[in-house]
Amino acid sequence: MRPGTLPHVLEALDEAAVGRWSSAVVDTLTQARGRLDELNVFPVPDGDTGTNLLMTAQAAHAALTSADGTESAWDVLARGAVLGARGNSGAILAQLLRGLADGLADVEHVHGPVLADALASAAGTAYAAVADPEEGTFLTVARAGADAATTAVAAGQAGLADVVRAAAEGALTALRATTGQLAALRDAGVVDAGGAGWCLVLDALVGTVTGTTPARAPLDGRPARPRRSPWPVPAAPAPGPGSEVQFLLADSDEAAVSRLQARLAELGDCLVVVGVDTPGGREWNVHVHVSDVGAAVEAGIEAGRPHRISVTPLAPVRAPAAAAGLRAVLALACSAGLAELFGAEGVTVLTAPVDAVDEDAVLQAVLDTGAEQVVVLPNHWEVTAVTARAADRAREQGRDVVVVPTRSAVQGLAALAVADPARRFGDDVIAMAEAAAATRWAEVTVAEQEALTSAGRCAPGDVLGSAEGDVVVIGADQVAVARDLLDRLLSAGGEMATVVVGEESALGDAVCAHLSAVHPTVEVVRYAGGAGAVPLLIGVE
Repeated sequence: MRPGTLPHVLEALDEAAVGRWSSAVVDTLTQARGRLDELNVFPVPDGDTGTNLLMTAQAAHAALTSADGTESAWDVLARGAVLGARGNSGAILAQLLRGLADGLADVEHVHGPVLADALASAAGTAYAAVADPEEGTFLTVARAGADAATTAVAAGQAGLADVVRAAAEGALTALRATTGQLAALRDAGVVDAGGAGWCLVLDALVGTVTGTTPARAPLDGRPARPRRSPWPVPAAPAPGPGSEVQFLLADSDEAAVSRLQARLAELGDCLVVVGVDTPGGREWNVHVHVSDVGAAVEAGIEAGRPHRISVTPLAPVRAPAAAAGLRAVLALACSAGLAELFGAEGVTVLTAPVDAVDEDAVLQAVLDTGAEQVVVLPNHWEVTAVTARAADRAREQGRDVVVVPTRSAVQGLAALAVADPARRFGDDVIAMAEAAAATRWAEVTVAEQEALTSAGRCAPGDVLGSAEGDVVVIGADQVAVARDLLDRLLSAGGEMATVVVGEESALGDAVCAHLSAVHPTVEVVRYAGGAGAVPLLIGVE
């Protein structure tokens, strides 16, 4: 702009303006990241709000810059934010952007009144996305900005510049009041970090619309601390969830997500679930703070296909547990053959029939490892709850225990294949959980009684082929059922098949021969399950 000229003020937001705003948000949050991290004392003082907001904004902007122009910029921005959201604050920012997209994606030129309505709707959907919203937080600031925008329109100040200035001023006023609304903020003498970030996002919008970013700093007037020196936390961790779990959920629906939200609300807090449409179908970004990481991941598996799973400790991180005695893996096995198989992997094994797994025995096995950090592999869907309860009791005794929800022994083997004790504990848990979740499992069993299954009615002695716990094949011959089951599993693709054969080695021979003849590109790994194991376990990766 030449000296003496006035900035051009936009009367409406178009696609190009959305792009400029997105770029300005990234620039603004880049400069403010350190200060926002230092302000972060709520919901947990983990010093990452600025980082999470920035990474979410960067993901949104990256999606926008790589778009082909066939979709609304608002939709692309929102999808990028939801799929790339990090942390509690990032998930809320993504929900706000998605809420704006819901109201603005079909509007070619966004004028003041339309934007005010969209801001109000976005704030409302953000509140709805958070399981237990509290006042004095990011949500409060977003709602106050939206209320100020709608009030300006009602008062006749409906120009786009008037609306965005009112939103920014209203949010800033609410931000300054957050210090007195939450005890954690009051004790630290700071404003809410997420709300401060949203004020910066709105200031960037003011700059995009008016050509001049407000000459103020929402973070001024608060005690400053050096970068990477967050506000003090108690010497002993406060009671409550110990890890932040976040993942994307695909192949699900609204009913399953609703059940997932209810389950995660029972397991922990700071729950935020944000959905967005993608070219491959609807996906959800799920964020929660929990003590039982495995139970949270298990809930995600039951609801759909969790991926990009991340687990971040909320308590101070210990040094990497590469030294002997700091970390152990406990695997449950229902037969001597499986026990020998897991024992050969160098892990502690608890052997018991599925219906005889005892909570006290699991607890004692965890404690007997002598390790500070323990991963538990239940290896059967019926004992996951028992191992979770034992893990809760072990944590009460000072052990850091995570149950990776392996629903079959083949998932347990897949988890062990990627385990690395030299990694940070949380990273190792993530790798093991992802490997288990990526392994489709099936089994061949023999019916003990008459029952109605998803494949029809079965009688005692019938051979059952089950995939992921559901009966899909009923027959009279184990080999025929196994072949049918394998073909169904591999119809969805797969590079490696793991087969664990029970007492009938002939069944294993027939299965391997079938794989070689019909699926020659699939790598096959065969193990002996031995007495007590089901006739055949199958894992496909």
